[in-house]
Amino acid sequence: MSLNEIRPWRNIYRRKSRQIHVGNVPVGGDAPISVQTMTNTLTHDVKATIAQIQACADAGADIVRVSCPDEAATNAMHEIVRESPVPLVADIHFHYKRAIEAAEAGAACLRINPGNIGSPERVREVIKAARDHNCSIRIGVNGGSLEKHLLDKYGEPCPDAMIESGMDHIRILQDNDFHEFKISVKASDVFMSAAAYQGLAEATDAPIHIGITEAGGLTSGTIKSAIGLGNLLWMGIGDTMRVSLSADPVEEVKVGFEILKSLGLRHRGVNIISCPSCARQGFNVIDTVAELEKRLEHIKTPMSLSIIGCVVNGPGEALMTDVGFTGGGAGSGMVYMAGKQDHKTDNAGMVDHIVDLVEQRAAVLDAQNAQDTAAE
Repeated sequence: MSLNEIRPWRNIYRRKSRQIHVGNVPVGGDAPISVQTMTNTLTHDVKATIAQIQACADAGADIVRVSCPDEAATNAMHEIVRESPVPLVADIHFHYKRAIEAAEAGAACLRINPGNIGSPERVREVIKAARDHNCSIRIGVNGGSLEKHLLDKYGEPCPDAMIESGMDHIRILQDNDFHEFKISVKASDVFMSAAAYQGLAEATDAPIHIGITEAGGLTSGTIKSAIGLGNLLWMGIGDTMRVSLSADPVEEVKVGFEILKSLGLRHRGVNIISCPSCARQGFNVIDTVAELEKRLEHIKTPMSLSIIGCVVNGPGEALMTDVGFTGGGAGSGMVYMAGKQDHKTDNAGMVDHIVDLVEQRAAVLDAQNAQDTAAE
């Protein structure tokens, strides 16, 4: 990412990692931090699984993980891979043969949990399948499923045990001359996850997949993830990420992008800056923002929109946004374009009007970007 010389306090210095690929998506190095989610349909229900993958891709998912618990699932992966708009990661637990079958079916990556995949010999068979079918591997260490000898050694799940587990399995891959891997050390405890990831970041140059596992429902899980992942990203740790929520996978993608957007690490869609509303508001801010969020979901062009209820902060926020609206009196407010006062509009039709303005502005920005790309 380019650094901000004018506002150096906004700079994030990403940890240097080597780059691998998950299908056509680069992970690590100077690649954008990719956003992942996981389907929750029955994998053998091919139609439902493909539909959910498509919905997640439409929301911005770069990579989608699909559970492969049985042969019916890995058999279904052949068709799912063919129809998927994004690379797929096969999620493997307990049965190493499912990993081999998923690789043969065309999965772009195999996620294996060292604590439950079996012996080093079985891991070697998985490595061979990955190499033969051009798959990458994610070593997925989880605080809830650590190997028994590590629990005996440390007494309980802890950052050191998670790091040791990860490094042990990195050595297995490296001893087999396999280097197309990334690694995660997830826990449901924010403190344990953060400490484990910090130690891991110092111990290896492998790309790191970050996440707070089993974070909870939409509200509580978003908060835990924003705290844990936000701090790691701010420290420069993380090459790909998943927000784990007990919610629609599309919501995981949305939250993941919002976390990255808040740190200036990814830019996609409309960033709405809005006030919490108060007695000074000239229109119903909460309902207006909720409707705008839904109606602007289709916009993928990075841009900003300020929706402020009154003139206390409205004009100042509008100075820094592509489109702005500030509430006034007598049932109307001021529209700002590219930071400048442009015209007034009535509150009654403001949502339709703002949607039109955002779509027009997005078209202009897209044209400019296309022109710049052609010039380069």
